[in-house]
Amino acid sequence: MAAPDSFPRQSARTQRFTLGAPRDVSVAADGALVAFLRSAGPEDPVTALWVLDLPSGIERCVADPAQLLAAGDEDDLPAAERARRERARESAAGITAFAPDAGHVVAVAALAGQLVAADLRAGTARLVDVPGPVVDPRVDPTGRRVAWLRDGALWVAELDDATSARPLAEDHDRNVSWGAAEFVAAEEMDRHRGFWWSPDGRALLAARVDETAVPRWWIADPARPDQAPVEIAYPAAGTTDADVTAWIVQLDGSRTEVTWDRGAWPYLAEAGWDEHGPLVALHPRDQSAIAVRAVDPSSGATTVEWEDADEAWVERVPGTPARLADGRLVMGADRDGTRRLIVGGQVVSAEDLHLRAVAHVADDAVVFTANPVGDATVLDVWRWSATAGVTKRLTRRAGHAPRDDEGGAPGGVHGAVAGGDLVAIRRACLERWGSTVSVHRLDDELTELATITSHAARPARLPEVSIRHLGSRRLATALLLPEGVGPDVKLPVLLDPYGGPHAQRVVRAQAAYGTSQWFADQGYAVVVVDGRGTPGRGSAWERAIRLDLATAVLEDQLDGLAALAEVEPRLDLSRVAIRGWSFGGYLAALAALRRPDVVHAAIAGAPVTDWRLYDTFYTERYLGHPDEHPEAYSASSLLDEAPLLSRPLMLIHGLADDNVVSAHTLQLSSRLLAAGRPHEVLPLTGVTHMASQEDVAENLLLLQLDFLRRTIG
Repeated sequence: MAAPDSFPRQSARTQRFTLGAPRDVSVAADGALVAFLRSAGPEDPVTALWVLDLPSGIERCVADPAQLLAAGDEDDLPAAERARRERARESAAGITAFAPDAGHVVAVAALAGQLVAADLRAGTARLVDVPGPVVDPRVDPTGRRVAWLRDGALWVAELDDATSARPLAEDHDRNVSWGAAEFVAAEEMDRHRGFWWSPDGRALLAARVDETAVPRWWIADPARPDQAPVEIAYPAAGTTDADVTAWIVQLDGSRTEVTWDRGAWPYLAEAGWDEHGPLVALHPRDQSAIAVRAVDPSSGATTVEWEDADEAWVERVPGTPARLADGRLVMGADRDGTRRLIVGGQVVSAEDLHLRAVAHVADDAVVFTANPVGDATVLDVWRWSATAGVTKRLTRRAGHAPRDDEGGAPGGVHGAVAGGDLVAIRRACLERWGSTVSVHRLDDELTELATITSHAARPARLPEVSIRHLGSRRLATALLLPEGVGPDVKLPVLLDPYGGPHAQRVVRAQAAYGTSQWFADQGYAVVVVDGRGTPGRGSAWERAIRLDLATAVLEDQLDGLAALAEVEPRLDLSRVAIRGWSFGGYLAALAALRRPDVVHAAIAGAPVTDWRLYDTFYTERYLGHPDEHPEAYSASSLLDEAPLLSRPLMLIHGLADDNVVSAHTLQLSSRLLAAGRPHEVLPLTGVTHMASQEDVAENLLLLQLDFLRRTIG
């Protein structure tokens, strides 16, 4: 076990230093308050709903689970809520999500399957006695009604009359659910909801999900042979997806189907309902196009508002589609090699910016995040105004000089939420641990009004990271070294990547490197590389992995390492290991199998080993349908390469993982055994893809360190 004050212990107890930090910030349009979630301390996993009163600057706890619940109730979570949290990578307890009305007067939340209603202005909360378990409750924009999910049905009630609770849409079929996001929507599309209120609170747009034809998999707990396996509907690559339809549901239960060619456009990627009516965003199965369609709520008929296509795939920008007050559609699309903000069909963002997300759409303005073309290590907040017709950066590049051999402008990683003339900006940088959330008025000076208090812990040893862009592809590369190491010391190297789509590791945010710095302080030079396929570097960069998830990502890790070794003599290239989780675990095992001349040991956590066992939406986006591109799946699989293993390999997998199921590790291990290749397998009983249990998170770091010491010294 680690010492009480060690980094592994502290990181586990603080859930990687996230507990106590403000999150899920929501800004009232009238400028009166900001609502957010936060736990009471750095080791308190129970989050509560808070309000920052802007006129006074006082923070008030509005809904405290300890006061609302009897002892032990939090442990009794509904299965649907546990699944929602797993898809959202939510490891905290208490109130983990909330939904306010349009005026930020009322907010609702689920707590241990019960409905919480909070008066944000009065600072009070109560449990509402409606039939449960309550999952994903959302108050209507007027603050009068609430809808929620219960046992596959969509329920509704008047907030001031719990006896009015009734099912609004249900099928009495265990394979059919209303108002929920199907597996691939929540896991891969970043759509975690399945119903949307009309602005007047008189109807809803709701998804109906039929999983009858989806293949069934079973997740067993071998440590508990007396318990039946859990059945899940898992649409593996090449198999049948859930059948998703959309409906306009009136408060009397009558409903009208939203119509489009579902054979050509089976994926409901996003939806919403604003003053102009409902919208749906759709993809074909191969995701080579996107269609945004306006919905007539009286007939369900749809008309095209926007279409775009790409020979590989179309990236949907988070926060879109949306509309300005005048009805102009706000979208993001790839144009001239980079992602641009498009309003009313016109490109409005600068050609040197790569759009990452739309944070807020006001009556005549858009707040968005973007990074400079060619440098995804920084992320700034921008605001485009329809009135002025200009784009203004809201985040400044003030701070210390960058630790970068190129002398580029210092910066950090920023995010934003907005409402009315206020914006809350989250800032992180290399010079300070963690992040700060400050609230500003959107005027010429961006006047700061308040900063939300954070109770998050920080490690005793803060990361010291240098970031470079190296080689002909200017690979973003981070280096962390032990404290006080001399210039003549040769250090074994630990590659610490993710390396795959939709995630970055090399960013100008100190807290991103806490674990990497701990490994460095154990006597390693830790190297992190973001190669082709990772976001923020343009269309061609992201699409370099099309039909081959192995070659480019592995090549860039090794090219980044070689380029860094040319300028950093302390790297001992005769002792190189690699560790990673999920896609990073796949990359780690891939490196050990294919390049034992460079990589001498590997730790693969929850790796995908056969892409035919991963889900449709993610896998087919990059590798195509397995019936049409079987060679792409073979070229990206690890199983057939098992006989090539000649280096030490540790495989780690949670047996309760329903995202990357443990069959991936078990099948690779079986192939390795059949080929007579020694390796280590660490099965984690009862652990999901998050591996967030305190003892597991702590000891996983220590066991990985032991493996490294035994293999590369």
